[in-house]
Formats: sequence, C-alpha cells, structure tokens
Amino acid sequence: MSTEDIKLAPKNFVQDKEFAKAMHAKSSTTSGLGALTKKDQKASEIAIEGYFKHWDGKTDSQSENSRLLDYSSLTKHYYNLVTDFYEYGWGSSFHFCRFYKTEPFRQAIARHEHYLALKMGINENMKVLDVGCGVGGPAREISTFTGCKVVGLNNNDYQVERGNIAAEKAGLGDKVSLVKGDFMQMDFEPESFDAVYAIEATVHAPVLEGVYSEIYKVLKPGGVFGVYEWVMTDKYDETNEEHRKIAYGIEIGDGIPKMYKKEVADKALKNVGFEILYEKDLADNNDEIPWYYPLSGDWKYIQSIHDIMTFIRTSNLGRKVTTFTVGTLEKIGLIPKDSVKVTEALEEAAVYLVKGGEQKLFTPMMLYVVRKPLN
Repeated sequence: MSTEDIKLAPKNFVQDKEFAKAMHAKSSTTSGLGALTKKDQKASEIAIEGYFKHWDGKTDSQSENSRLLDYSSLTKHYYNLVTDFYEYGWGSSFHFCRFYKTEPFRQAIARHEHYLALKMGINENMKVLDVGCGVGGPAREISTFTGCKVVGLNNNDYQVERGNIAAEKAGLGDKVSLVKGDFMQMDFEPESFDAVYAIEATVHAPVLEGVYSEIYKVLKPGGVFGVYEWVMTDKYDETNEEHRKIAYGIEIGDGIPKMYKKEVADKALKNVGFEILYEKDLADNNDEIPWYYPLSGDWKYIQSIHDIMTFIRTSNLGRKVTTFTVGTLEKIGLIPKDSVKVTEALEEAAVYLVKGGEQKLFTPMMLYVVRKPLN
C-alpha cells in the first residue's frame, strides 16, 4: 500500500479526549495493575472491541489493508488498553535495548536512550521532537542527559496526561511537554525542530513514507532524525508460513498494522529526501545477553538483584501469573469484560518477539541517523 492509498484519519481530538476521560479519569494518577480496577467498564469494552475487531488470524491483503486504513484508531485503542500493563511490567520507557554484563535493566534502558542522543549530537541548545513518545520516559531521560527541550507527540490522550504529570513530578515541566497529535499529519510549523527522534514508534505508521515525510517537514534544514525502527530483517520471507506467523504474532500483540522489512525503511527514508549518515542493526551483535532476555524466562541473564521483580513480571511465568490475575479480577467483576484478551495478546507478542529474535527475523533496534539536506 502506498502513501496515496492511505486516507488520513480525521482529527477527532475533542472526541478522543472525552473518550480517554471517560475510560481513564479515575486511574490517571494510579499506575500498574491497580489502575485497571478504576477503568470505566463500558468505555474499556468499546476499546477492546475496537482493537480486536481487526485481528481474526487472517494475513491476506484485504485484512492487512483494513488494519492499515484504520491505523489511527487501532493504535489509540491499543495504548488505551496496554499502557498500564507496560508501566507495570517494563517501566516508563516502552522499548528494548542491548544489555552488557553486570548492567542492570534500568541502566541499560537509559544507556540506549543516551546512545541515540549521542549519535544524533543533541545538545542543550536544541528543541527536539519525540515522535510517538509514550508516557515520556525517554523524553525525560534525554532532556536530563543533554539539557535539551523535548516536545513529545502522541495520539493517545491517556499517555499524554500521564507523561505531563510525570514531567512535572520530575521537575522537568519547563523542559518536557507532551502534546496530542497524529504523526501522519503533524500540526507543527514547518522547520520548527532542531532534531527529531523516534524510539520504536514509527512502526505504527501504515506507510513509512507518510510519517518520515512529516518528520522531514518539521525538521530544520541540516537537522538530524534518529530512529530505532522495528523491521523484519533480510532473513524474513513473507511467503514462509512460519515467518508470517511470527510477524503476525508481533503485530497483534503490539498494535502494528503491518510489519515491514528493513529494505522498506531504507527506501522510505531516501524517498522523502533524507541522507543516511549511519545505519546499524543493534540487535545483530551476537551479544552474550540477548535483547529479548526479559521476555525469555531464562534466569541466567539476570544482572542484578534489582532486576528480579522486572524479570518476574516480564518472563513467561510472570506473564502467565498476570493473565491469571486479570482473568480472576474479570470473573469477579472488578475489571472490564474481556480484559484477559489484552494480556493474552501481550503474551502472544512476547512469544513471537523471542522467536523472531532467536531466528534473527526481526529487530526492534534498526538504528538510522539521517540528515535533512541544507538545500
């Protein structure tokens, strides 16, 4: 599907905000699984139905096109449903990273963000855009690390609210702000940012040229865009049934309309006018500790005592415990109906992320650093 084939979603920002308020109003200041008990059940059921209507196990072009065309609604519903699970299991930075021996989980996550800022040359004099910023964990870390100002763009009102609350609590209210928007149709003035980055977020775009061209537009001439992109590697064969099953498992559990191969990202960056300065698959290093270790259930990779609780929550056993807990709470009526479908989708994603990583069919950290030409 090309950019021309995508009908951009209407900007129903008022409606989106009203829905988020209805669903999350009582839980916006509560984190983790406890927030689930404070959700509005009717709104939650609408979000669940709105998301899972697209996932029927089919990978034919008609089913894929349906998901691509509904990219905005699909992504909003996904993060309305999974944000609390992400924060509970992973923290406020929703991304993977490399791990070094003896390096604790939180330190590795922060280093991954610092590395991106370093490769891009971000400094304290810059105004930087974070595309698909989640709840602002990376924005807060990169602002603290470099001194820059960061604007986070997000199409999910609940995450915007949680991120702005967190920035204020961290004393970064004057440095970090999250705003509502669609990265396929940004409302910023052209050439208004010194640098732009995206961490495992632009994969939610139905067409990469669409989001990359918007980034190109708002970036100043000579400015740098850095992205950790989710792509299928050159080893991936879409006609291979097992390969497609792995890609579909990642898609359904991570709210992705369609996974693309690395060559698609390469071409999209060049097509919109970027000059590629640096590219490297950071997952392809034969690291002793694989990037997917927190999902693997392999205890030998734990690096510190502080990682144990994170690992318990994210490992296959921990995910099964979470699914059981959510199922029990659902049965007794404390959380919305069909909530367990969300944990099952997250479980499926974890299983196939590990399979994709083990077979080197998938990478969550294809790093590109590209420049917008001066002329």
